[in-house]
Amino acid sequence: MGSWLYKVLADHFRDWGYWTVPAALLLENAGVPVPGETILLFASFLAWSEGELHLPYLILLGIAACTLGDNLGYVVGRWGGRPLLERYQHIFHIRDRTIRRGERLFERHGAVTIFFARFIFGMRIIAGPLAGVLHMPWRQFVLFNFLGASVWVTTISLVGYFFGSEWDRLVHVMGRVNLVIVIVVLAVLVFAWHRYRERMADEKG
Repeated sequence: MGSWLYKVLADHFRDWGYWTVPAALLLENAGVPVPGETILLFASFLAWSEGELHLPYLILLGIAACTLGDNLGYVVGRWGGRPLLERYQHIFHIRDRTIRRGERLFERHGAVTIFFARFIFGMRIIAGPLAGVLHMPWRQFVLFNFLGASVWVTTISLVGYFFGSEWDRLVHVMGRVNLVIVIVVLAVLVFAWHRYRERMADEKG
């Protein structure tokens, strides 16, 4: 990143970082394709390198913004239905296969899809609206939305903070990092479910 561009961005985030990060994440999770992940990474990197921003505040603001943004997307999808989704898809040039992929995930895994959607390329911006269109129960949506937002924001923020010195390489490999995160979370959930089943079997026995 050029030194002049870095200075411009760093100056902006020093003054407006606590507004820029939640605004970008809110829009992205509501369904507007803005680079929320990159903005969160850069803000976390500045928290490490400049000290003007504080990581715990970024995490809390990010979780709140992601949760609210997805809920806005859900309401819009629920209210507008399939016609609005198709119009939205045309405006933002979202591929048909991305929508179909999301529908298949919701059909197979239900509300759990919301948790993992933010780690899947292309799914983060359509998960909320698509859940509304498919009339997912709102209480389930809220729970998995909040859990997913908490894990995703915390993970991305910590990556940006602790690996800030590798910023250029970091942006390049984030797709692979997301995949690793999904695998790790899946492994933890499977292990927890297995232990739960064993405990229930013991109690019944």
